[in-house]
Amino acid sequence: MDGLNGRMLRMPSSSSKKQEILLIGGHHTCIERMFSLAEVLSRYGAVTMPDLPGFGGMEPFYKIGIKPSIDSFADYLAAFIKLRYKKKKVIVIGFSYSVPVVVKMLQKYPELAKKVEFVVSIVGFVHKEDFMLPKNKILGLRVLSALGSNSVAAFLAKYLIVREFIIRMLYKVQVNSHSKMKDAKPDEIKDRIDFEVKLWMLNDLRTWFETMGEMFHIDLCGQKVNVQMHHVMPKSDVYFDHRVVEQHMKIIFDDVQVYSTGLPNHVPSIVATAEEIEPFFPKKLQKNFARL
Repeated sequence: MDGLNGRMLRMPSSSSKKQEILLIGGHHTCIERMFSLAEVLSRYGAVTMPDLPGFGGMEPFYKIGIKPSIDSFADYLAAFIKLRYKKKKVIVIGFSYSVPVVVKMLQKYPELAKKVEFVVSIVGFVHKEDFMLPKNKILGLRVLSALGSNSVAAFLAKYLIVREFIIRMLYKVQVNSHSKMKDAKPDEIKDRIDFEVKLWMLNDLRTWFETMGEMFHIDLCGQKVNVQMHHVMPKSDVYFDHRVVEQHMKIIFDDVQVYSTGLPNHVPSIVATAEEIEPFFPKKLQKNFARL
């Protein structure tokens, strides 16, 4: 699409439901990571999950001379929906970083609101103040993203720093403290580290840095969106203050429904089964799908 090669998952409905569901992954992801969530969602309709440029192994926007930004991804997603769902309505589900992409798309292309049944945000955000990280850490990440989004620096980092043995070593050192590792059972640790290695190798590093930097400047509260929003949040989150997220979403959307997952982390295990990931899809939200 647009001269860029990537992958797309198409999972047929596992029930009599004919609803179309578009699932979009987050900032550090791939189709395999989201597969179990797609399995759960397929109970309510056919699930489509495309790579976004620079993520999941898809070629980056840089290849066609475009800077990866919320606007660029919004344009790309709008084109995808127009192409894929010409005469159909669709439920759009965003995960983390893809939530502001979806919101920006609906702000730039308000005519698409009539094609969207509703939007689901899974641990998403819409404003820079949604982050609850310490100010010094945010400043450090901004500086890091500015350096890493440089083409030369990203090239050097990819071939000198982001190497398999270095990634493994870093995760092993943090196995008792890292949010993605500390709840792992002893026999799960290797699988989780293996998957993290795969993710770092798949995703375009320069895109990762560029989009990370933009997150800390984002503000989507200046324009309303005429679509119902369902926001799913965990009990606790290492990144976002979901009370603030909810306030900002209510500025953008007139109808916002909020659900707590009962899960302790921002993201599920990268090796989660459908049963393990189902709590990210609360029962009350499932009822909204079942009504369609």
